[in-house]
Amino acid sequence: MSTVDYAGRHGYEAPSGDGQERLFDGIPARIFLQPIAAPSILGLFGFMAATLMVGANMAGWYGDARTPSFLFPFAAVFGGIAQLAAGLWSYRARDALATAIHGAWGSFWIAYGILWLLVVTGNLTLPLPGQAFPALALWFIGLAAITWSGALASLAESVAIFGVLSTLATASTIAAVSLFVGDESWVKVAGWVFVFSAGLAWYTATAMMLAATSGRTVLPLGKFTKTANRPGGRPVQAVEFAAGEPGVHRGQ
Repeated sequence: MSTVDYAGRHGYEAPSGDGQERLFDGIPARIFLQPIAAPSILGLFGFMAATLMVGANMAGWYGDARTPSFLFPFAAVFGGIAQLAAGLWSYRARDALATAIHGAWGSFWIAYGILWLLVVTGNLTLPLPGQAFPALALWFIGLAAITWSGALASLAESVAIFGVLSTLATASTIAAVSLFVGDESWVKVAGWVFVFSAGLAWYTATAMMLAATSGRTVLPLGKFTKTANRPGGRPVQAVEFAAGEPGVHRGQ
C-alpha cells in the first residue's frame, strides 16, 4: 500500500476499501464527508442533568408535593428531547453505541416526563412510597437490559463510557428490583447510584467537549491508545483539506 502526501502536511496511508482507520504520523485518523460535532456531548449533558435531578429526589435529598411540577418539564425536554436528538445525530455519525443508548434513554425521559405530567394534572395516581410498583419496575428492567448491553459494547470505546453505562445499568437494576418489591430503602440506594452515574457523565461530556474545542486531550477518557489518554496528546487526527476547501472536513 503506497503512502502519499495529503494536503502537504501528513503522511497518509491510502485506504484499501476495508473501512479501517488510517494513520497520520502514527495517530488514528477518520474521514468524515460531512462536518458533525460529537452528539454524545449533548446527550451526556442532557442525561447528566435529568439523572442528577431525579436521582437526588429518589435518594431523598429533596422533594415535597410540588416536586413533580418541576420534575416533568425538565426531564422530558432536557433529558428526553435533547438526548433523543443526540441519539438521532449519533446515527448520522455512525456511532451505534450512542445511537442505542441516547435513543433508549431519551425515549425513557420523555415517557417519564409524561408520567409525572399525568400525576400533576390529576389524571393518574401513583402508589404510595414503600408500595410495590411493578408497572414502573418493568420500565427499568428494559432499560437495565439495554444499558448492560451498551456497557459491554463500551469496553471497546473507553473506560469513561463504560463507567457511565455500568453504573447507570446498576442503578436501573436496583430500581427495578426495589419497585417490584416496594422497598423504599433500595429506591434511595438506586437514587445514589444514579447521581454517581450522572457525575461520571458530566466528566465524560466535559472531556469530550474540551477535546473537540482544543484538538487535544485535556481530561483523559481511558481510551485504549496512549496518545488519547496523555494530556496534550491528539486523540484523533482530522483528515481534511487545507484552508477549509470543500471536500473532507473535520468531523466527530
